[in-house]
Amino acid sequence: MTQLTIKHTQERPEGVRNIFLVKTTDALKDFGFNKDALAYVETQAKAKETLITVRNYNIAYYVRIVKDNESNDQGCEALRKDGALIYANCKKDKQQAVCIYDLVGNKSFSLALCEGLALSSYTFDKYKSDKEKDAKRFDIWLASSAINQGELDELRQLTNAVFITRNLVNEPVCTLNVEELSERISELGAIHGFEVEIFNKSKLETLKFGGLLGVNKGSIDPPAFHILEWKPESATNDQPVVLVGKGVVYDTGGINLKTPPGSLDDMKSDMGGAAAVVGTMVAAASNKLPLHIVGLVPATDNRPGGNAIVPGDILTMHNGKTVEVLNTDAEGRLILADALSYSKKYNPQLVIDLATLTGSAVMALGQYATVGMGTADEEVFNTLEKAGNAVYERVVRFPFWEEYGELIKSEIADVKNLGPREAGAITAGKFLSHFVESPWIHLDIAGPAFVKKEDSYRGNGASGVGVRMLYDFLKRKC
Repeated sequence: MTQLTIKHTQERPEGVRNIFLVKTTDALKDFGFNKDALAYVETQAKAKETLITVRNYNIAYYVRIVKDNESNDQGCEALRKDGALIYANCKKDKQQAVCIYDLVGNKSFSLALCEGLALSSYTFDKYKSDKEKDAKRFDIWLASSAINQGELDELRQLTNAVFITRNLVNEPVCTLNVEELSERISELGAIHGFEVEIFNKSKLETLKFGGLLGVNKGSIDPPAFHILEWKPESATNDQPVVLVGKGVVYDTGGINLKTPPGSLDDMKSDMGGAAAVVGTMVAAASNKLPLHIVGLVPATDNRPGGNAIVPGDILTMHNGKTVEVLNTDAEGRLILADALSYSKKYNPQLVIDLATLTGSAVMALGQYATVGMGTADEEVFNTLEKAGNAVYERVVRFPFWEEYGELIKSEIADVKNLGPREAGAITAGKFLSHFVESPWIHLDIAGPAFVKKEDSYRGNGASGVGVRMLYDFLKRKC
């Protein structure tokens, strides 16, 4: 993983690529631009270019012209993407450091550009035999009167949390089964200062986690249930926020084996929700957010071996409700149900779950947004949507009408784990609603959690979606 530094400076560091954030080209005259370079920048600006590269042999400067109409979420996203373009050029030229000169004095603009550069520096080459032997590093210097070092440290810690999430998702199941996931979570808790408790199979049997144990019946590896808790003395909330993440470390579909070509290729990513919860806990603890936060991560793989559950089976869940299993590939909701039920123990003010749950969500929104629904009030949903828009991890709220609940009624149990093909993302959410009593939001991140081709600062593979959105949301609650 790239060693990343983000530092404030009042000097002009040597041997780095320079980036100038300006409103007009007049601001460049004091920075050594000669007449020809200024003329080129002005010509490009008149052609309505906003990111301009000035090259002189092996020396390159970048000028980002900020428009008045970019003072919004879309404008900040454009700056992040320009940060990704600059990083790509630096990587090509084997440049490992940049300095941003903020000649606009806008905190949001400077942070967005820094964030795009920082997030783009991620790489997952652990298993490449021809990778560079030297540790990768990337240094970002920022000269700005609008930002202090504390804010840059916060961004670096948040970026590190996203990288941790990406690493967990990108890791194959042969090196990250449930036991190894438990070890990683314990290590992260020790490093960043949040408490970790892990329930083994015997404890889960005592607690009657019928969904998690049921999904695990086809696996030779035992399941685990992870409790992560960040509770600072300065916490401003009497009741915690509980985050729940689906931790299916690999999903074969079980007895309903996934058979379409390519459908198994990225199923190591089916623990994207769990990874996002872990990353959010890392971000909150490392940046000392004054909130009591609990993370719950049920974990197993979903295999067709042993005494694997089959369609027609009945499971009794942690809260005592019974579930008719119609499809073993609708397993994520079964393990989430037990975790949501267990969240009652904390009397939370709010529960948010994240899961790569349905293909229906992917078909509806692609990789560009997360499906959201639930029982939380309008103010909470609005705050979450604002947070998602601010970091461009957008949430689209789906209807949650009672009629959808009729589609998962069972003739022989309390509820069945699959509805019809139509509205599959919503009926999955309706299923989960049977197991949570507190105000609750369900986030189906199946679309944006794992991208198949390069996507600007999100890279390819694991995107780390959910961490930045939840961190922004939690900060708004402080």
